[in-house]
Amino acid sequence: MNDAPHPSEASAEAQASWKPAAAYSLRQTLGILQRGAGDPTVQLHDSSAWLCFHTTGGPASVLVRRVPEAGAGFTISAWGEGAGHAVERGLHLLGAYDDWEEFDVAENREALHPIVAQSRKFNPGLRFPSTGRVFDALLPAILEQKVTVLEAHFAWRYICRAVGEIPPGPTPELMRLPPTPAAIRSLQPWQWHQARVDAQRSSTAVRAAGAAASLERWALLELGAKRENVMGAGTLQAALASIPGVGPWSIAEVLQRTHGSPDHISVGDFHLAAFVGQVLTGRRVDDAGMLALLQPFAGHRQRVIRLIGLSGQRKQAFGPRLAPMDHRRR
Repeated sequence: MNDAPHPSEASAEAQASWKPAAAYSLRQTLGILQRGAGDPTVQLHDSSAWLCFHTTGGPASVLVRRVPEAGAGFTISAWGEGAGHAVERGLHLLGAYDDWEEFDVAENREALHPIVAQSRKFNPGLRFPSTGRVFDALLPAILEQKVTVLEAHFAWRYICRAVGEIPPGPTPELMRLPPTPAAIRSLQPWQWHQARVDAQRSSTAVRAAGAAASLERWALLELGAKRENVMGAGTLQAALASIPGVGPWSIAEVLQRTHGSPDHISVGDFHLAAFVGQVLTGRRVDDAGMLALLQPFAGHRQRVIRLIGLSGQRKQAFGPRLAPMDHRRR
């Protein structure tokens, strides 16, 4: 590459470049990995992103940056013991292998609701990333169970800052590595209370931390791949389901991020079914109704969901808003 390096890239311990063959949106693609604007592990901008995480080789900090001088290509720079592994998996992280070709065939386009078809037209750069990091996706999903988004994001920020390690490299201030399973098991009851996490979710998180090493054995396997004698389960989905407190909603949330699943739907979400029904039919539906509406797109149902989310449509709001609860002084 002929362009001058970004100041923070000069010290990178591993680096690669990538030029998408078609439209690509960094923010839309990696947005699913960010747990709120204040996420200590992910910072997103239109043309750059910082991500901090653990790899099998050790911790890593990754800077992805669009380089206009290189024909709208990207540089992937990494620091830390896991820098080489992070760069090696960089294209998976960026969704470079996510294939929309089957979804975009003429028959599908004709069957799409006009709002979804228009959203696809206006958002051609959306890709589904594959992190391959199961526990990093499972822990936030557990924190999001049966609470508001604001409460879940608060809990994630608090825990990351309480027990998340400082990442390697020239990362922005206050960024942290995601909590390790050992760090989650070390959290004291008062820390869970300060994070506003109830006993049910904290217990599930601790159980997930205990199973993390076994779960990570599926990290690089394809969805549906079977593996015997691992937690007594044959697939990653079954292994996740074997953890008390982890159900279909959490499993879908994990697989959408770890494997870029184009089909897993977060069934059981408090808002999703009603929103999908509102957009596609003008009326609210339940989970069964949502699944029926999406059945013609089996194999790509999550693509339809994401495009609805990017369509600009808003779910009709009824009833009072739920105020966050602070249990620390109760």
